[in-house]
Amino acid sequence: MSFLHRYWKNESDIADLKQDVYLKIYEAAKTKRPDPVKPFLLTVARNVVIDKVRKDQVVPIEAMGDLEALNIAADTPGPDRQVQSREELRRLQSAIERLPARYREAVILAQVEGLSGPEIAQRMGITRSAVSHYLKRGLRSLADMLYGEQFSRRTP
Repeated sequence: MSFLHRYWKNESDIADLKQDVYLKIYEAAKTKRPDPVKPFLLTVARNVVIDKVRKDQVVPIEAMGDLEALNIAADTPGPDRQVQSREELRRLQSAIERLPARYREAVILAQVEGLSGPEIAQRMGITRSAVSHYLKRGLRSLADMLYGEQFSRRTP
């Protein structure tokens, strides 16, 4: 309870948080009793508080000072990170468009569509070793375009 009071200042939510902690501990103990119990209890309480903050999307002002102690990552990037990410995506798209057609197709099937080597071979009508060759060359070419020639010299 002292943990919950320390990290959640809104008294009206403490009882609900406590019940959530009890429920999660009970569910976990059905399969195996936690040992040692106290660290497990504190970890569950910490996760319940983090889940509550994420679900509420509105962080109480009282909790703001303690959020860094809980190591909660921000769910949404700031405007500067959004701009940087868009620029990185544009660079990646441009680099992919400059790849030879077969390399580009193999890289897109593997990295974007998530197909396995045998699935790519079947889709492209080539052998698995050819897929491996196209992926290796395609990814290396992308790395060279995005990070410069020094990348391929350092990587065997």
